[in-house]
Amino acid sequence: MEFLEKLEDCKNLVYLSLRHNKLQGSIPDSMNNMIGLEFLDLSHNNISGIIPISLEKLQNLKYFNVSVNKLYGEIPSGGGGGPFKNLSSQFFIYNEALCGSSRFSVPPCPTSSKHRSNRKKLLVLFLLLGIGLVFVPITFGFLWIRYRRGKRTYQQAHPFSISTRGRISYYELLQATDGLSESNLIGSGSFGSVYKGVLRSGTPIAVKVFNLQLDMAFKSFDTECEVLCNLRHRNLVKVITSCSNLDFKALVLEYMPNGES
Repeated sequence: MEFLEKLEDCKNLVYLSLRHNKLQGSIPDSMNNMIGLEFLDLSHNNISGIIPISLEKLQNLKYFNVSVNKLYGEIPSGGGGGPFKNLSSQFFIYNEALCGSSRFSVPPCPTSSKHRSNRKKLLVLFLLLGIGLVFVPITFGFLWIRYRRGKRTYQQAHPFSISTRGRISYYELLQATDGLSESNLIGSGSFGSVYKGVLRSGTPIAVKVFNLQLDMAFKSFDTECEVLCNLRHRNLVKVITSCSNLDFKALVLEYMPNGES
């Protein structure tokens, strides 16, 4: 409406009534410059479009009547502290499709698809955060327990230092047992003899040397390696490592003097 746009500079205008004037067009945003306006009646016209939310800036406006027009869209709720918070529903009746707060006796405005989409995204985000807060600590605790158990089992199965857990050479065994001397012989059996010795690290060991002149010695060596490496019992002597070549096969065991359990 060009007429109203021409009035935007009338900042000191207090009273304006244009009812029953067959006005057409929309209410211009520029009317928010009429800061002195206290009374505005635009009822019984052909005004269309929306009610500009910028009119909430008219803090002195006490009367605002736009009934019997073709307005649509949301009625400003007065959330900004403007004049709409005190207006009656009678000022908005008989319009095309106004919506807003129930105190204006109009239907609620439909939620836009954008707002619905944003709400769905927020809902999914909060759901994922909730799942994360529940399952992440549980997963971390489960992995920590497995790590601790694995570490404890590893320590129990490998009680010696790193130097003794590695493969020990034939010459190291000879040095540890004084060349497999009879003075270090603990006992002998069908497939070999057992010698005691001390590694350079100071770790006492027992060395079971297999008699390779017997055909069954090779099979016995493989069988004992498999069985003793897989069995764990506090009363069984633990296997530290093995030493094997074409002419020599031996198991290096933890040395346990008589009387120890």
